[in-house]
Amino acid sequence: MARDSDGSNGALARIGPDSRRRPDPATEGLAQGLGWFSLGLGAAEIVGGAAIARWLGKPDLTPVIQAYGVREIVTGVGILGSKDATPWIWGRVGGDAVDIATVLPALEASNPRRGNAMIALMALAGATALDVVCARNLSQAPLRPSQRVRRDYGNRSGFPEPPEAMRGRASDFEPPIDIVGPQAMRAWTAA
Repeated sequence: MARDSDGSNGALARIGPDSRRRPDPATEGLAQGLGWFSLGLGAAEIVGGAAIARWLGKPDLTPVIQAYGVREIVTGVGILGSKDATPWIWGRVGGDAVDIATVLPALEASNPRRGNAMIALMALAGATALDVVCARNLSQAPLRPSQRVRRDYGNRSGFPEPPEAMRGRASDFEPPIDIVGPQAMRAWTAA
């Protein structure tokens, strides 16, 4: 049997490196859902940033909330448009931490809308939990090959040994008469 230069018998070869993940369908669906949620939330934060800031009792946060809206839209486009949403979902987790840090000062006793800030923090905690579960599941999913796996016979010759080692071995070979062909087709020779 012919062997490859590495001693294997036509080992499977992967074409090109790839770091894309193959998550289960539920995790893929959750990631897609979070992408659409990011787009919607980002649009709401850009358009209604002032209303959200007033609802929290912190009207001075309007430009910050609108900037967070841009971040959400970019993240949503990244999740929905990439082949591997893992880094984008981890980006959502980081964004959630920043959002929580932004809303925490609204819990001070002097804020008349402190209850609204508590509702916002609970909503952020729920979104963060979903983001963390999705990001961990995506990160732990197995890698998928970039192209189909195929057998690589590129370095095979089909001979049991290198041609130089076999040269001249069949110089004394006489083919059997029945392989040469029928009598009528053989070369005519004088007896």
